[in-house]
Parts: sequence; C-alpha cells; structure tokens
Amino acid sequence: MEKIKHSHVAVRDVKLHVAEIGEGPKVVVFLHGFPEIWYTWRHQMIGVADAGYRAIAFDFRGYGLSDQPNDPEKGSFADLVDDVVALLDALGIEKAFLVGKDFGALPAYLVAAVKPERVCGVITLGVPFMLPGTSVLPWHLFPKGFYMLRWQEPGRAEADFGRLDVKTVIRNIYILFSRSELPVAGDDQEIMDLVDESTPLPSWFSEEDLVAYASLYEKSGFRFALQVPYRSLGKEYAMVDPKVTAPVLLIMGEKDYVLKFPGMEDYIRAGQVKHFVPNLDITFMPEGSHFVHEQLPEQVNSLVVGFLNKQNI
Repeated sequence: MEKIKHSHVAVRDVKLHVAEIGEGPKVVVFLHGFPEIWYTWRHQMIGVADAGYRAIAFDFRGYGLSDQPNDPEKGSFADLVDDVVALLDALGIEKAFLVGKDFGALPAYLVAAVKPERVCGVITLGVPFMLPGTSVLPWHLFPKGFYMLRWQEPGRAEADFGRLDVKTVIRNIYILFSRSELPVAGDDQEIMDLVDESTPLPSWFSEEDLVAYASLYEKSGFRFALQVPYRSLGKEYAMVDPKVTAPVLLIMGEKDYVLKFPGMEDYIRAGQVKHFVPNLDITFMPEGSHFVHEQLPEQVNSLVVGFLNKQNI
C-alpha cells in the first residue's frame, strides 16, 4: 500500500497543507468539518485510492498545517469556496468529486453551485445543502445554551477552551459530538463543562487519533475555526436560489445530533432539500453518529465508492 504524501500548495493568499494518495484521472477532494482536519478522512482516502481514484484531503486555511490568513476575523465561507477552486487550478485538476463532512458540506455544495463545470458529483455527511446567511438556521428555535450560539459570542469559546489544553478540548468535543442529543449548556455552565474527564473516548477513536488531531490544532489554534464556520455562518453568500445540478449523495447517521436541529429532519426527509439539490440520493445509517465516516468506515467507504463508480465522467 502506498503512503499518503504531504505537500504545501500555494492557493490565493495562503499555502494549504495537502494530503494525497492514489493515482488516476478521477479525483476525489475531501473537505473536513470541526473539530476535524485532513486526518479525519484517513479511512476514506485509502478506500477510494484502492478503488482507483486519486484522493486529496487538505486542511482548510487557518486549520492544522495550512497557513493562517492575515485577517482571520474577516474569514467567511466564500474564502473556502474560492480556495477549493484555486486548489483544483493549482493542481491542474479540471473536474473532481467533492466529499464534505459537517461544515465542509457547505463549500462542497457551493462550489458545485457556482462552478458546476468543475464538479462531477458531491457527497456530504451529516449536513444537507444549506446557504450561509441570516436564515441559514432558525436560531430563535434553539435553546440559548446551544453550542453554536455560545461559540458565536466573541471571546466566550476562547475563555472556555483556554482553561484546558488543546488535546482535552478536542477530546471533549469528539465525545460531545458523537452523542445523539444537542450539545446544550445550562446557564451556569460552559460547553466544555458538559463532558466529564472520566468519560472514555468513543470506541472507534483511539488515543493515537486524538494525538494526531491535537498536534495539528496545537499548531493552528481555534481562532479561524471559531470564525469559519461558527461566526461567519450568518454572513450572506451572494447567490439567489442556488441549484446543485450534479449528482449528490447525502449520508446521515440516524444518531447524529444534527437531525435534532429544529426543522432539520423534516427538511431532509420531506424532501424540501431537493429544491436546491434535485439530483439527490439520501442514505440513512441506523447506528451512525455525527462521525459516521470514522465510526463505520467500511460501510461509508462502500457507499462512497459505489456512488463514485455509478457516475459516468
């Protein structure tokens, strides 16, 4: 088995850390979520490379081993969309499949909407099509201690995370996000208080995995991660009635807390999402959590490779 290769690629105003494995004209680009990094795709990269595809995963700007942008607090989803397109250009890739997890789903869909000629197909895990802007989520229906609302407050997550080392922050968020209920803090709590230090890591996430994540976040910190996605989710993305015409697969774990977002399950199951993504297949995984790709890698790889092989490029 060949090894994953690492490089830094100049893209717009930053250099992005890029991990790559496999060869061939058919390319799959993986877009991570939070608190993830390129490494979150370790199982899928090998799975698609073994199936004859070129797999590329990178750390978003401001994350892991990629450069911090000059003005992190001005970052937005538009930066991530532009980075994906510029990375394809820099690597000489005309067209690719995009696979996005968590907030990485948003740039996957938006690139497919604004540059349809560059995208063969889209797979997203845990998050359906959503357009950044003031109405991206019905915030007034969420509990006031909901983690996203807390992290949108300037300085609050910084103070909360700052009490702990980076490894413990990642550990706590992984444990919290792998549960099926919404992460909500009480009035006298911060989000980090929701995880007891005696709680074990999920069985599918090893201490070595935690060290790999922590070492990358120790380099980047959380400054840009709090800006994109959390503090820029309400920033309007200039697009009226976007449509993703490419074939799309949405993989949802039935035990993913995102399904408990007000209105989310209905949006997906009742098919409203197909207004934006008409060519959509949805697969629900009964035991799947928010990290279904790490929890059930063989099943997810089989779904991903099956979708890729079905598309005639």
